[in-house]
Amino acid sequence: MAEKEYFSHETAIIDPGCKIGKGSKIWHFTHIMPGCELGENCNLGQNVVISPGVVLGNNVKVQNNVSIYTGVICEDDVFLGPSMVFTNIVNPRSAVVRKDQYVKTLVRHGASIGANATIVCGIEIGQFAFIGAGAVVIRDVPAYALVVGNPAKQIGWMSEFGHRLNFDEKGVAKCPESGQTYSLDNGRVRKIGIRD
Repeated sequence: MAEKEYFSHETAIIDPGCKIGKGSKIWHFTHIMPGCELGENCNLGQNVVISPGVVLGNNVKVQNNVSIYTGVICEDDVFLGPSMVFTNIVNPRSAVVRKDQYVKTLVRHGASIGANATIVCGIEIGQFAFIGAGAVVIRDVPAYALVVGNPAKQIGWMSEFGHRLNFDEKGVAKCPESGQTYSLDNGRVRKIGIRD
């Protein structure tokens, strides 16, 4: 039998029929269910649940006490903060079985979701978006957007390195850490290069 190419703590439960990428780490009391896929170099903290059909890209960081339910897809480099919550049914009732009505939620490349945030199912979180701690997200979030509150409202824009972007009169902003520049045009942000 080939040696596994990922680390799992002895208390983790990994069901047969899941795919786990090379270099991933699965910590205490985490449960990986059948039919899910974890990319390479993922890090799952303690007390995490990954439900059937969930897909995590490469280098996804899942902090403690997060449950990722069927219908959720996270692309590469996504960060899920401690105790944040996904939902997968719009109108749950204990006495009504709706397992055939799971709604898809897509978290794009590089997005970060803060501690204790709630993501209502059926939305898309754009690439490098930043969801503040405790936010309740009920609609799509544009790429690079910073949203906070309940219900979540956009209050600005973030760079790929996680810094607030302050756009000048020409609609250009520079990340103070990376030097990358961004343009804002018609409510959309895109990276345009590195400024000296």
